[in-house]
Amino acid sequence: MADSNPEERTIGQLIEVADLGRLGYASGLERQRAEHERVLANREADRRPLASILAVEHDPVLTVSKRPSARKNIIVGSERLSALGIEVHETDRGGDITYHGPGQVVVYPIVDLNRVGLNLHAYMRLLEEAVIRTCLAFGLDADREDGATGVWVPSNAHPGQRAKICAMGVRVRRWVTMHGLALNVSTDLSHFETIVPCGLTGRAVTSFRAELGNDAPTHSDAAQAVCRHLIELLLEAHQSGLSRSQRKQAGTAD
Repeated sequence: MADSNPEERTIGQLIEVADLGRLGYASGLERQRAEHERVLANREADRRPLASILAVEHDPVLTVSKRPSARKNIIVGSERLSALGIEVHETDRGGDITYHGPGQVVVYPIVDLNRVGLNLHAYMRLLEEAVIRTCLAFGLDADREDGATGVWVPSNAHPGQRAKICAMGVRVRRWVTMHGLALNVSTDLSHFETIVPCGLTGRAVTSFRAELGNDAPTHSDAAQAVCRHLIELLLEAHQSGLSRSQRKQAGTAD
């Protein structure tokens, strides 16, 4: 995705993008951990890239955080999950419980926050902004919601409600991020009925397909758009950090 034009190939020196295709959750987690070690090693050796963005589509899985109450938010039995072909996998990200499956764009930005120039709060808002811009690009209004990390839309599929179209959860170790976001494009939304998504009782979940019908983007188009906006925002943050550093050095020199 990052090599579609010469400008993006230049950008790739700072930020790399890999489309992993359809992948089981355990394999995706293993790849994340490998990329985390590589990005961290790059910091220590003063090498590039500063970030590695992994895009993936997972087989059906419930991912459960280490939060003590998270597993209680699975609201069907193991036989029902087995009949639906949904696995359960523990994860080391923040947040609660969520579903990943076909038709969902999952993006794992492995970002050296120190080198890009972001704190954790700013990074989470950056992830949300990338998804908001993606939604707007395909004609879907989207925004944040106070007290609920992720991206929400005024829902046609759930009249009178704001529904969650993108869930987020991250882990930061030595100021390098793991995990990221899950954007529903043509996801089977009935699979969310097996859980209390993100531990938020009574809140609707939606997708591009549910809201836009045949005008919804393809999985590939949505994935490319999210990654493009992430690259733009990360580069803006990096450039802003460089500018602050240069001003600080100039002030010291004076």
